[in-house]
Parts: sequence; C-alpha cells; structure tokens
Amino acid sequence: MRYEIPGGFTTLPSVVVLGGGHGMAANLTALRRVTDRLAAVVTVADDGGSSGRLREELACLPPGDLRMALAALCGDDPAGRQWAEVLQYRFESGGSLAGHPIGNLLIAGLWQQVGSPVDGLDQLTELIGARGRVLPMSNQPLAIEADVIGGNPDQPDDAVQVIGQVAVASTTGDIDAIRLVPEEPRACPEARTAVLDADWVILGPGSWFTSVLPHLMVPELAEALCTTTARRILTLNVSSSEDETPGFTAARHIELVAEHAPQMRFDVVLADRSFAEGDRHIRSYAESLGAELVLSDMVMRDGTARHHPLRLASAYSEIMTGPGAVGL
Repeated sequence: MRYEIPGGFTTLPSVVVLGGGHGMAANLTALRRVTDRLAAVVTVADDGGSSGRLREELACLPPGDLRMALAALCGDDPAGRQWAEVLQYRFESGGSLAGHPIGNLLIAGLWQQVGSPVDGLDQLTELIGARGRVLPMSNQPLAIEADVIGGNPDQPDDAVQVIGQVAVASTTGDIDAIRLVPEEPRACPEARTAVLDADWVILGPGSWFTSVLPHLMVPELAEALCTTTARRILTLNVSSSEDETPGFTAARHIELVAEHAPQMRFDVVLADRSFAEGDRHIRSYAESLGAELVLSDMVMRDGTARHHPLRLASAYSEIMTGPGAVGL
C-alpha cells in the first residue's frame, strides 16, 4: 500500500503513537495516510462519561479513548467510514443507555467474552477492518493525581492534590505536576514490545497532563521509550488548551516533558509554526532534549485549534523520509 503525499517510502515505516483522546485520533487519521504499519498506545485513566460508568460498573478499562483510536484507524472507503460512524454513535434515550457510544459497549462486551483487553481489541480491529493495532497503556485502569496551584481559593499560593482525570482536566487552578495511581503501574506487554520494535515513536499531541504525560509515568513504558532504537518525535499541540494548559507556551510544553521524565530524549520536536513563532525558548528547549526543532503549518484552515490531517501527514512524511531516517 502506498499513499500519494510528499515524500516516497521504499518500505513503509512501523510507527507507534502514544496519547489519547482527540490528539491521538488526529495523529492516527494523519498517519494512516503515511503507513499501514501503525500501533496506538492509549491512556487508560478516563473516569468520566460513558467510560467512567462502564469502568465502575464492569471493573474494566475505560474504553472511550480506545474506541476513538479504532474509529480513526478505519479506512476512507465506504465500509470504513460506516464503521467509524457506528463506533462513535451515541445512544439517545431517557434510560441507562443514554450517552453510551456503540463502540464502548462493543469493546466492553468483547472484553467480558474473551477475558483479555488486548485480545478483545484485536478481535474488534479485525472485525471492522481497521488499519493498525490499538493497545492500552496498561492492562489495569489507572487514576491521575495532580498538584494544582490555586485549587483552593482560600490558599491560592498553595498546592492541593486533585484526583481523577475529569477533575484534573477541569480544575480552575494551574496544574504543576501529575502522578499515576497506583504508582508505577505495569505496562501492557504488547505496548512495550511495539515501542521497542518500531521505526518511529510519536508522543503527543493531546491533553498534555491527562493524555500525553501519563505515558512517561509507567516505568516499563518509559524504559522502552528510552531504550528503543526507534526515532522519537514529540508532537506539540497547535495552541494552549483552555483547560489543562491555559497560556502555556510551546516551550513550556517541552519543559513539562523534561520535568516529568528527565531521562527522555527525542530526535524531533514537531511544532506548528504559528504557535511557535515568537517563542524565544522553544529551540533551546528542544535541543535540551537532544531534538531537532521542525516547524510546519499544521493548524486547521478554519482557525480552530486542531491539526489539519493532511498537513500533519505531510509533516510526518517529510520528517520520516529526510536525511538519517530510520527503517525506510
């Protein structure tokens, strides 16, 4: 399979993406135009909405981010688009099914049937003809705990602990650092192997504290990221988010990675030109991670703070086919 975008591959690269939510979906939508050798390693700390309800009722992993990744890996043919719509469709009712996406129920049902998160996801991937593999970051559901400055209006300069993905993402204070609960969870073995065997590994974009940084808090996964022979890309958001990183510069996003995982090194930091322009620290911060800074125009043309899939695909293609590219 070959995709008509700038650059040309002699062999399709094996790419592993780490993240969750809409950032992961944007990455996968772009990358399946570059290669069909894709694996998504997805956060499992969501505790809100349908995912939170299923997690509590069935004692399972939260399926929502995994579902979004599967939908993003569906093809652009009519069958692929139909499956993507089916997975994302939410029940409308006044009863207990209200708000549940079909994909979440399919995933949870398969998990109950086969007894393995990875086997269930692999079966659903085959059923819908998705182009790639979706893996959980860990086989146990996790929680996110954050230190938040200004979370207590009576003591605005003191840090308070906020627990739970929804609570962290919606806090009105400034998030300073995160941890996972339980501390030092085991990585999904297949996710660790995928990172070690990849040609390229991509971290980000996405909600920085609840979708991106958690991968660096899983010791076995962090070790695999440090020791893999794959080239590593840190893909920044196209703007500050209004919830988790309000007013944060592009350089501050890089600094947060260094603070949470001082041992991590990257080969490339990919940033949107409009977000990085005027940021006098971004190049030196990228270099502190051992990375080359690559600027590209990737934002949606309608002005929304999202990556344009084709622009992002083009940026990845140019990086992966450039001098020193691995496995191509």
